[in-house]
Amino acid sequence: MERERMYLEIINVLKDGVYFVDTERRITFWNKAAEKISGYAAHEIVGLRCQESKLSHINAEGCLLCEIGCPLYATIIDGTQRSGNVFLRHKNGHRVPVRVNMFPITENGEIVGGVEVFSQSSPVVYDNELIDSLQNQATIDTLTGLPNRRSLETFLEYKFSEVSSFDKTFCVLFIDIDDFGNFNKTYGHEIGDAVLKSMSSSIMHTIRNTDIFGRWGGEEFAGVFEIKQEYEASIVAEKIRVLISKSEVEISPTESVTISASVGATIIRKDDTLVTVMKRADELMRKAKEGGKNRVSFSA
Repeated sequence: MERERMYLEIINVLKDGVYFVDTERRITFWNKAAEKISGYAAHEIVGLRCQESKLSHINAEGCLLCEIGCPLYATIIDGTQRSGNVFLRHKNGHRVPVRVNMFPITENGEIVGGVEVFSQSSPVVYDNELIDSLQNQATIDTLTGLPNRRSLETFLEYKFSEVSSFDKTFCVLFIDIDDFGNFNKTYGHEIGDAVLKSMSSSIMHTIRNTDIFGRWGGEEFAGVFEIKQEYEASIVAEKIRVLISKSEVEISPTESVTISASVGATIIRKDDTLVTVMKRADELMRKAKEGGKNRVSFSA
């Protein structure tokens, strides 16, 4: 313990920011330089999972790494050292460019966490609105405000590693709005867009930070949800279906249209790929439509 205390004291006087995380990416140590670079004191950060903190690392393309492609998490999984350039969000709101280096922490030959060392790579500070704009262009569907297909695919690929490495269980939903073509044909594309926005608003505020729900394309949507037991997948899918069915769009002061959707739900398997799991979910969605629409079709 005395030696460990000495090491921590040494780390605390380094000019580089240093923090440790466990295998769940919960931050267990935050040194003085990390406080200075980020503006966050240790007591504001330690104990939080990376994705719960407000650091919100993004890369130059605007991808939110804490949610859909954390290199530190990848290092924890495969033990490979990594480095790169990212932008962290300072406590005052602006973005700071930093150079990061990530290493696995091992104990008795087993990876028990990771360490990230970061330093400000330039005296330049970037306006937060500019960086957020780049992030949105890369990952957000402009019409609905939901994650776009690129974001969904990246998140799903990322979750495959949790299935194989930590034996976690996730379900994938594929959703198609019923008779969407009729909205456009009967009322015009403006109402069709309003249908997509209404449905999205009904769901977007119910999503946990471990899950994702976004627009796949057109009137198709997809979601990835962490579950404990396989039967929970059908419960999650039914909840989404009901939320959609409670959405409506006003055509005039005296007329409104209701929305419904068919949902395919399946469980991510260890031998799945992005293509296989989405194909299975899509086939189940089509089965739900053939069964009468506005329903859920589930298969593990």
